[in-house]
Amino acid sequence: MEQSQKTFEILEEAPVIELRDVNKYFGSLHVLQDINLSVKKGEVVVIIGPSGSGKSTLCRTINRLESIDSGEIIIDGVSMPDEGKKLAEIRSQVGMVFQSFNLFAHKTILDNVTIGPIDVLHKSRKEAQAEAMELLKRVGVESQASKVPAQLSGGQQQRVAIARSLAMHPKAILFDEPTSALDPEMIGEVLNVMTELAQDGMTMVVVTHEMNFARRVASRVIFMDGGKILEEGTPDEFFAHPKTQRAKDFLESIKRHES
Repeated sequence: MEQSQKTFEILEEAPVIELRDVNKYFGSLHVLQDINLSVKKGEVVVIIGPSGSGKSTLCRTINRLESIDSGEIIIDGVSMPDEGKKLAEIRSQVGMVFQSFNLFAHKTILDNVTIGPIDVLHKSRKEAQAEAMELLKRVGVESQASKVPAQLSGGQQQRVAIARSLAMHPKAILFDEPTSALDPEMIGEVLNVMTELAQDGMTMVVVTHEMNFARRVASRVIFMDGGKILEEGTPDEFFAHPKTQRAKDFLESIKRHES
């Protein structure tokens, strides 16, 4: 009995997302350098750092929207291949919310949310629509279901994008600067939805400039610069006691900008 319990504990601790010695080049530019990262179930890992540090590239490599030059990416214990059916299958288990929403412009909001469940998960239209309406209600835009994206505000479109990700029942969701294209008054409504997801136990990797979100919601903060992870820790550790001079300088520049 004791042995089986230990085995269960080991399985329970297996990361949902794992990157091992990941390297990525754009030409001669080494944009990701020996990245090792592990994200456990229910964790909210927030990646911060200056522009050009590799944050978004890292986020996009996790579900192979960006290829890697070496290393390994493992999703829920399965190593991601470079291409093929298996890649598509694993990728469908990892949601992605982009800076620019990436909704289908000529489809209704309801169709945007149901297209994945119908085409990929092979759900009936009736079942997919019923679940989509529940998700749109969850993110506060169910009244917009029959409209097209251009009729919605940026904040509403981003909440639709989150509902679209949730409709695929992902094991994790990646957020690549989800509020950076939004007007200030819309940022809060999207961050509120993300905070509720975190409280519900969704595994999340979030690239963001929103330091208050990182302080309040992150399980762990990753600081990147020059294509490397320079340090990581809890929000309290990182914001109160950054270890590297580069992180100290970064936080100082943010304080000056905010004051």
